[in-house]
Amino acid sequence: MRDPKNVFHLAIPSHDLGMAKEFYELLGCEVARTYEDRITLNFFGDQVVCHFDEGYEPPEPKMYPRHFGVTFVEEAEFQDVYKRSKGAQLKFFKDVFFRFQGKREEHKTFFLEDPSGNLLEFKWYKDPEMIY
Repeated sequence: MRDPKNVFHLAIPSHDLGMAKEFYELLGCEVARTYEDRITLNFFGDQVVCHFDEGYEPPEPKMYPRHFGVTFVEEAEFQDVYKRSKGAQLKFFKDVFFRFQGKREEHKTFFLEDPSGNLLEFKWYKDPEMIY
């Protein structure tokens, strides 16, 4: 099990760091460091680094198999990020919906698409034991 003081790290491609910075700041992430070729973000307590790739062509976004995000323990935190995303008019790949309705693993989720076509999923489980 991960010690909560340790930070998960994820590096993702970006074709425009300025657009990435704006998107993630509107989402509520803090920019920790900015360099010519990357930005490092505090992404809800973990580290996401957007690396500039001049030749990067954003793929046609698909939910599976590649996306990343946050699973919230508290529904209020999920709702706060959802409202912030709506208010900032961030690009929704898929608006909020329920998955596995009526089952123990039922959860609310929504997907955002960043400017480089990276998909972010945010979710909240009714039964917190189903997070893992």
